[in-house]
Formats: sequence, structure tokens, C-alpha cells
Amino acid sequence: MGKRADCVLVAEGIVFVIEFKVGSSAFDRHAIEQVYDYALDLKNFHEGSHSATIVPVLIATNADKVDFKLELGADGVASPICIGRSGLDDLVAQAAGKPRERSVSSPNWEASGYKPTPTIIEAAQALYKSHDVAEISRSDASAKNLRATSDRIAEIIETSKRDGKKSICFVTGVPGAGKTLAGLNIAASRAERYENENAVFLSGNGPLVTVLREALARDKVEQGKVSGEKISKKDAEREVSLFVQNIHHFRDHYLNDPGEPFEHVVVFDEAQRAWTTDQASKFMQAKRGLADFDQSEPEFLIGVMDRHSEWCTIVCLIGGGQEINTGEAGLGEWLRAVENRFSDWEVHASTLLEDPHYTVSQDAVELLRSPKITKHEDLHLSVSMRSFRAERLSSFVSSVLDGDVSSASEDLASLGDRYPILLTRDLASAKNWLNGRARGSERTGLVASSGAHRLRPEGIHIKSAIDPKSWFLNDSQDVRSSYYLEDVATEFDIQGLELDWAGMCWDADLRMVDGSWQFNAFKGSKWQSVKSPTRQMYLLNAYRVLLTRARQGMIIFIPNGDPKDPTRPPAFYDQTYDFLRGCGIPELK
Repeated sequence: MGKRADCVLVAEGIVFVIEFKVGSSAFDRHAIEQVYDYALDLKNFHEGSHSATIVPVLIATNADKVDFKLELGADGVASPICIGRSGLDDLVAQAAGKPRERSVSSPNWEASGYKPTPTIIEAAQALYKSHDVAEISRSDASAKNLRATSDRIAEIIETSKRDGKKSICFVTGVPGAGKTLAGLNIAASRAERYENENAVFLSGNGPLVTVLREALARDKVEQGKVSGEKISKKDAEREVSLFVQNIHHFRDHYLNDPGEPFEHVVVFDEAQRAWTTDQASKFMQAKRGLADFDQSEPEFLIGVMDRHSEWCTIVCLIGGGQEINTGEAGLGEWLRAVENRFSDWEVHASTLLEDPHYTVSQDAVELLRSPKITKHEDLHLSVSMRSFRAERLSSFVSSVLDGDVSSASEDLASLGDRYPILLTRDLASAKNWLNGRARGSERTGLVASSGAHRLRPEGIHIKSAIDPKSWFLNDSQDVRSSYYLEDVATEFDIQGLELDWAGMCWDADLRMVDGSWQFNAFKGSKWQSVKSPTRQMYLLNAYRVLLTRARQGMIIFIPNGDPKDPTRPPAFYDQTYDFLRGCGIPELK
């Protein structure tokens, strides 16, 4: 991932990861965290290190002799050891006497593969530096279709370019499978190799765009410091804004500019969340003063690209069960626009597009049966890469939200100890668990539904908006960061982004009642039943987003309620807790 430890020493069958601070007499927090991260990265992503004992070592060459105590974690990764110029031989001898799962041989360790699963922020930074997607993603057989998907999209673009055609392709994927990564890869690789294509990644997800841009800009400034090039933050922000853009800014630009667009390749992330005709018309009338706007967002966006006199390609990334807001069009609007206005466009679609998780409207299913649509198996991403320890997490979450105890229990059993999921009714205990699990710079945070209004007595204020840049990017010393476990992110804040360890806070807006989910919204001073099937779907999808944000594990907090408070009696929570426990989720002891 573009970072490199100073030295790896394999001795006595143990892996020592060594970071030197030459000329330093102090052991600062950042340096300790850095070497810990190296050790954890090897444990998680380097085959030769999976069952190895790994000891992170920080050496400050001007430090006096330092006493240390070697403590191994349950996975064989030791807490960081800080020593001065001397002490390494004592450490090796002490480590050699510790019981361990397996000894490592140097040649085998060095020859084994490195298969990282980066966060979306790390992936964006690597792709922006012109790394290939194969360098930054797992290469095991179960995850190879990320590369196959990228290759298929590239082939569609090249064919369109060669034949002077206009094309649109629909890519599907389970939560965390790498849809955004595939989209960023297309935008980055095309922009690097073919300057005249001006490929761009577009998203209507404001927090995702904000966080990615900020991360790329910060990284560019830091890289400039390393290379001796002075790059201002504003210049860095200006440059990265050409790579990642807000879809609404793109739309507004071409509302005012009727000319041929600058971009030949555009990637729309979470394309199913584009607006319906009604939602787009209301917005244009109220916010842009356009009384006669009568197009859905998909129809307008395809129309912009259709202005090209030669070729262009649109890539639509479609998430399963990800519509979470009023006015989101789903797939149908894209297909209707192509069928009714842009019939000369070539359409390429994932073979899974007709699945109910991706296409909820029957008319869209009918449109997908058109012989003009070319289906491709490799336009579907089936394996979750976010949860590198639990590929069946999305299946487990779907079973829970389907109310299927048997399937949920089976899916959870398949996760084993690789991906811990726990239940608690005490928020302080949940926070302690998160703090105890996270090591190095592994990110923790609390998440809750945007409808979780009655978590407020527990100290969880969903109406208090987070600052996405600070929450997702700042370190554990910043009170605005997710690490502090004070500010909570809702589904709108965190969709498309992720944490290592999540505290999922469950309120009475989605509650189990006699074996079925009951849907509620808090209005004024009381809960009201949600009758609309569409709004019920949005609420289920909100919880689907929240339950699939953690890469390494999560704890679910469900309050006890208060018999004196009619807005949160214990009955609103108890059946939900019992249902999840019945799905096999153990209680925190």
C-alpha cells in the first residue's frame, strides 16, 4: 500500500518488524502506532504471517536502555516494544522462549504472497498514485472477479472507442465487494493512460466525496513533503477534484453548459440512488428556478453524455439494497431512459441485475429481458472485500433483515471466530469492547439509524451532525474523530465508507414484534407506524448499510428501555434483542 517497514528480521522462527528513529531519544505515539500497523498488516494480509508470532519493535537510537515486557496478543501479534540502541538481542531471546503456534522459516516467509484488502480511502490513494488494481486488492481465487470486472469494463470502453459507439454498463455487487474500488480504478487508469478521455468518478454521496477528496489532498501534500516538492493544500484539492466529483455539481454544470461534455468516460457510484423525475423536478424548481424541468436524473445524465458526436461510456455501479432516501429512482429510471430516448446506445449488464436485491420494480425486470441488453457474469462482484475476515457477512445481514433465524444462524456459524459479532445492552461496555479490540490505527466508531431519535437518553444524538473529514480521517487524539465514540454516524454519513470495528446502536424504529419486523418513525413526541412499502424498504436498507460497515467485527447495542418513558419501554427493545440472540449472536460477558 505504498508504505514500507525499515527492517523485517526473521529469527528463532519469529517475525520482528523493526522501525528505526535515528537520532531520536523519544518514543512518540505516532511512531509506536506506525510499527504496530506494519505488524497487523502482515498478520492480516501476508500469507506467511497468518499464523506467525509477530513482534513490532521501535528503536530510538539515542534512547537510554529501556526495560520492556513482551506481551503477545491472542493472534500472536505482540504489543509494540520500545528499545534503544541496545536490547534487540535480549528481545529475540525472550521471544524465543514464548510458546507459539508455528515457527517461520525465512525463505518460505519471504516467498509467500501479500494480498491486501485496503480501505476505500487507502485504495483511492493508491490508485491515484497510478498503482494497478491488482497491486492493491486480494488476488486469491474467491476475489479475482474484481480484476475480471475491471477488465470487462475496460474492454467495453475500448470497443466503444474503436467503433464510435455510445455504451452504458451496469455493475452489481454485494455490500463491500469493491464496486467503488472498481469504479475508482476505471477512472484513475483511463485518466492516466488516455488524457483526452478525461475519465471521472461521480457520486451523489456527499460524505464519500468529501472524505475521498480530503484524503487524496492530504496524501498529496504529504507526498510532496517526502519528495521535497512544496504543494499547497488548495492546489492539491483543485487537482483531486477533477478525479472525484459530486454528481450534483456535474449535473448543475451541464444544466448551464449545453455543449459537448469534457468527459468521455463517467462512472456513477450508487447509480440506483439517482433521483426520480418527481424528485428532480421538485429540486430544480425550488433550488434552481427551473419550472419546466421534467426529466429524471438518469435521463438527464445520459442526455448530457449523448451530446458527444463520437463515442462515450457510462459505468453505473449498482448496490444491492442500498436505496435509503426518498426520491431515489432505483435501476428502473436508467433502463426506461435508454429504452425510450437512447435506444441506439449499447447496454451491458450484470447477470444478477434482475435479482430482487438490485431491481425492485417489476417494469425494470421486464426491461432487462430485452434482447438488446448484453449480459456479463463478470459485471457482478459477489465477494465482500471490506470484511476481509468474513465474506459471508452480507449474507448474514440479509438473513437477519429477512427475519430468517435459521439462515442467519447458519451464516453466523460460517463466520466462526474470524469476525466477532456481539450483543450488549450497556453502551459503556460496548465502547470498552471497541477500545479493547482496536490496535494501532484501526478505526472504531459508533453508527446508528437516522431515525434512532430515542437513543438520545443513552447519550447518542443522531441529530448532531458529524464532520465527515474529521470523523473518518483524524487520529485518535482528536475529539471530533470516530475514535472518541462520542459522535455517531448515520447511514447517510457512512454509506460507501467503513470502520475496522463498529458499535451499531439499534433503536425502536426497526423492532421485532412477534416474529416480524415492525417499522416506525418518531414524529413530534411519539412513534408512528410506517405503512408505505417504499419507506419500509428504506428503513431496512438503512440497517443493511449500518450492519455492513465494519471490516473486522462489531458489537450491537440495544438499550434496555425505560418503563417510565412511553417512547422507549422495554417492550420496544426486548424482542429485537431476543431475536438477534436467537440468530446466534452471543452476549458480551
